[in-house]
Amino acid sequence: MINEEYKNLKILYVEDEQLIRANAVSYLQRLFYQVYEACNVNDAIQIIKEKTPHLVITDIKMPKSNGLDMIREIRKSDQKTKFIVLSAFTDTKYLLDAIDLGLVKYLTKPIKHDILYPLLMKCAKEVFHKKEHKKYLSKKCYFDTSNDTLINDKYIVNLTKNELLFLKNLFKNFPRSVTYEELQNNIWQDDYMSENALRLLVRDLRKKLPQHSIKNLSKIGYKIELF
Repeated sequence: MINEEYKNLKILYVEDEQLIRANAVSYLQRLFYQVYEACNVNDAIQIIKEKTPHLVITDIKMPKSNGLDMIREIRKSDQKTKFIVLSAFTDTKYLLDAIDLGLVKYLTKPIKHDILYPLLMKCAKEVFHKKEHKKYLSKKCYFDTSNDTLINDKYIVNLTKNELLFLKNLFKNFPRSVTYEELQNNIWQDDYMSENALRLLVRDLRKKLPQHSIKNLSKIGYKIELF
């Protein structure tokens, strides 16, 4: 049985042949709540920009422009959207062209349930599992615990070694506070953690975070406040 959260995966199906598209969309709608369709590349690009689907399943050969051209256009500004490419036959040229486009899979038609379904679940797992790693401090600022990266307004924020260790400790122990003793053991370790050194670290780190992200509990330690 499909995970309830996975049903929120947004999918766009791109195919110029109406009957094939209708059958595929009907199949996908039995699995997911938000399924969009397009019969050409221009409509598909518009839907991707407006609806931001997590996954796009597209045929290669379509009138005027092909599926790979569409993906190249999207990849100029978007590296997140996942793509599964379909083709009526295995074409070495298309396979080679597709290598650098970050596809989930290149599949040869006809596509069977036992082939497509595991790929859909894989995509859903990656989309929603990844979200669990993002700890938001504001609408545009979050810390990604999967790669220890602080992002603010889509840009990576540079952190010192101790700032990163401090944040990791706070996120790891959220929602409780991290004690001064834990900070000593986990950041300074064998070196002495002076009150001034800790205060300066927190002061500098607060400048890189949204206001009120770090809360000090008198005589106890620090905790992180999530958005």
